[in-house]
Amino acid sequence: MNTMVYVALGANLNEPVQQIQDAVLALKSLALDSIITVSPLYRSVPMGDVEQPDYVNGVAGFNTDLSPIALLDALQDIENTQGRVREVRWGPRTLDLDILLYGQQVIEEPRLTIPHYGMKQRSFVLIPLADINPHLILPCNTELKSLITREMRAELIQI
Repeated sequence: MNTMVYVALGANLNEPVQQIQDAVLALKSLALDSIITVSPLYRSVPMGDVEQPDYVNGVAGFNTDLSPIALLDALQDIENTQGRVREVRWGPRTLDLDILLYGQQVIEEPRLTIPHYGMKQRSFVLIPLADINPHLILPCNTELKSLITREMRAELIQI
């Protein structure tokens, strides 16, 4: 079975643009025929109260034959390979890869929630996702573009 997936890309430590470029190369090994679509990258202000540098964010889309949990494991392996350390929630990181969508599936498991729980409120997810699929309809039947506000667009700076 092959499923279209969308993965959020984020980094703010150790050359964040290079971290994301390296992650995209690694993601190609998870994509069928190594075909992957990547949004432009954006600079965004970090969430939460932890003092840290701005983030570089984007979204990648590709078809995969991995199950949702196997995809999660593969993404976490990529994060770990690139030096991800999980110390503080919403803290600085070399790389953050989150499954946003797995086809039109809704998944609620202890390790995995799809669609990603915060994606509808996050400009650094919605705008890059719309860059690669502007006509996307979410599993809840909401049009992606209907979630994007002028204020959200003003929050991000394309790199």
